[in-house]
Amino acid sequence: MSRSIDSGQRPLTHGTYQPTHMNDSEYDVSARSPQKRSGVSPWIKFGVPLLVIAIIGGVVGGVVASRHSKKGSSTSSTSPSASSGATQSGIVAAGLFYTATDGYGLPVYPSTTNSALYGQPTFNPSPTAAWPTDTFSFSSAASPAPTSVRTDRPRLIAPAYKWAALPALIQKDPYLRSWNDTIFGNATVILGQDPLLYQIDGGLSGSGVLDIARQTKMRIKSLAYAYRVSNQTKYADRAYRELQNAAGNTSNPFGNAGDNWNTAHFLDVAEFTAAFAIGYDWLYDYWTAEQRTNIMWSILNLGLKWGIGGFTQPSVYTFSWWTTAGNNNGNWNCVCNSGLTMGALAILGDDPTGMAQQILGLTIPNAQQGCVNGPSTDGSWSETANYWYFGTTGHAEMTSSLLTATGSDYGLLNTNPSFNLTGLYHLFVTGMTSLFNYGDHGPNKYSTNANGMIFYGGQYDAPQYMLMQRDRIDAAEPHALFWYDPRVSGAFWDTLPLDHFFDNGKDQWVSMRTSWTNNTGVYVAMKAGNLTGHQAHGDLDGGDFVLDAMGERWAGELGSGQYLSQGYFSNETQSSDRWLYYRKRTEGQNTIVVNKQNQNVLAQPTVSFNSSGTVQAGGTTVFTVPSDSTAYFTADLTDSYFGTSVKRGIRMINGRKQVLLQDDITNANATSEWRMHTNATVSVSAATATLTMPASGKKLVASILNPPSGVVFSTGPPVRYSTDPALPSGDISQDQPNVNVTVLLIEIPTGTSSIQVLFNPQWDGVTADQFTTPPSVPIDNWSLTSHN
Repeated sequence: MSRSIDSGQRPLTHGTYQPTHMNDSEYDVSARSPQKRSGVSPWIKFGVPLLVIAIIGGVVGGVVASRHSKKGSSTSSTSPSASSGATQSGIVAAGLFYTATDGYGLPVYPSTTNSALYGQPTFNPSPTAAWPTDTFSFSSAASPAPTSVRTDRPRLIAPAYKWAALPALIQKDPYLRSWNDTIFGNATVILGQDPLLYQIDGGLSGSGVLDIARQTKMRIKSLAYAYRVSNQTKYADRAYRELQNAAGNTSNPFGNAGDNWNTAHFLDVAEFTAAFAIGYDWLYDYWTAEQRTNIMWSILNLGLKWGIGGFTQPSVYTFSWWTTAGNNNGNWNCVCNSGLTMGALAILGDDPTGMAQQILGLTIPNAQQGCVNGPSTDGSWSETANYWYFGTTGHAEMTSSLLTATGSDYGLLNTNPSFNLTGLYHLFVTGMTSLFNYGDHGPNKYSTNANGMIFYGGQYDAPQYMLMQRDRIDAAEPHALFWYDPRVSGAFWDTLPLDHFFDNGKDQWVSMRTSWTNNTGVYVAMKAGNLTGHQAHGDLDGGDFVLDAMGERWAGELGSGQYLSQGYFSNETQSSDRWLYYRKRTEGQNTIVVNKQNQNVLAQPTVSFNSSGTVQAGGTTVFTVPSDSTAYFTADLTDSYFGTSVKRGIRMINGRKQVLLQDDITNANATSEWRMHTNATVSVSAATATLTMPASGKKLVASILNPPSGVVFSTGPPVRYSTDPALPSGDISQDQPNVNVTVLLIEIPTGTSSIQVLFNPQWDGVTADQFTTPPSVPIDNWSLTSHN
């Protein structure tokens, strides 16, 4: 495609309250030097909904905790060759592709054939359901000045011509109608709630008040949207009440005067600034002159002045570490530059200080050098699959705001020629239950979501991105409505391969599945890339894998440790304190551990991939996997184990009904351990392990094929080895507990061994004689036909 196409919350006391006013005209930056942050953001919570009916960004499930028992989840365990056939009562309006969501919040598709509906992804050229053309005359210069903005309002993301067209399109398009209903539901709930309290999570320089910032942004978006669509002033008035509160201009204590938005954790500042920008811009015509002035001064004094200080005096304002090379290709750069840019664009023309113009000369070039390099050459996000949400949300909001305000993206879409591939990354990193959620998973998403997929679908002429995301639970938020192209049609899965290999050495990972429309099939993902260069969010996890089958995650990820633990974000060197915590150590991954030691952080495994190239045809949601369909991924991890020869391979066999995981270990002079983390109850008998999910009763049988003498399954707790070095604090309680997790183990003797583990999901309707026992083939000799 080219361009043309954490643990629970801990309430802590906040600083002494001093009133501040939204119309304070003092804008000089006071010299101060906040505590410098080590590593990256110490967020500690993830995925708690803001409202009862709120749609939060992303799917939480699959960190290793099984959510299959949730009400409404599908309980089918059909073989991967059949469609799920779920017929739950509909939860969405007629006309949507999906009929329900499962226990993980993923769409459930009906078993049906409709070649017209489920055709090739495209943008229908018919204009009958399209947005009108923007008639505003932008600068014709090849590189227009970002300070030359449209004169009509709004100018951020949702211009006036789109608001005018929206009611008619909502009536025509079931997705727009469904999202509109959800947003109004959220806005109505907010009306009955008090403004948010200033709640510090883990200290101001720790997790700060990021949750509150993102909740504020979510509330303002919903309330402003509801007012503009309904013209009911109660929504706008409630939005102003929230803005007054977040500016510290009420009797509610809201941070320290002049630094209410917490520069010590600059993400907070950025998200508050974005919230105020949307409130200022979307409700511009509703506000009185005094209200506009008040909001503008909050953007200037609490947001932009600190951003300017960080850019121009980084040695003084050390919270700006995210602007510097080596630290600037992750989500912080995208989110911080985005919030500051949106704040500046919102008040351009009204700002008497010149700060809005000044900050645009800083954020745009910085994002061009940093944020845009979040995706690797294969589209994989530089941090983790969960941090993709935060980075792409910031990038999409910044880029969209610049496009609608000025008519140019300033290279944010194509400076990195691989940025268009990051939608492909999200497609394939999403499994049958949840993400291949390796490494840290981050904080609460709140107003962060995967709707960058909708934006990128339009910008990169990639309708499959838009079609995939529109069926997801986090699509129902205001920005998605204005990024969505109602002309889009077809099925995202039409001719989409089941497998994809991401070949950049930073990650080197594979995604393999049985279907795009049946969540009860098989999903396998494995990684083997470099263990550095991930903004201190990765694990020592070469050879790590996840396994989904029958609507359950059988081999899962533990996710983040305690972000506030001592040394957690220290660095990525071999001796880093980060690697002392179980969830980050090699023993905390689904891989091999040699001599109870961590892997080599500087290793660069050699990998290979092959696939039968099976694609899921369009026209129907029902897909039968061909009997000869297969894919495999192998990795030579010798470098990862400091010279001990370990080769690992994983493949799908027998029409993708079974999964084989093999480790060939040669001339090892120390014992090794095969480890897999699961939420299942595990019963072992020599070379056989039966895994049972407590809630659903689903079963998976793992067998060691041709086990070497004395090699059997056992189980153990998910805790550090007794021989591991002490934690930095010496306090074992800083190591995140892993509740309801069992480690399935195989002790591997010294010398040469081939450990072949066959996973047989116990599919309904599949009898024992329909499973196959594959031949023993050295990994070096694997081919597409080697296990027929």
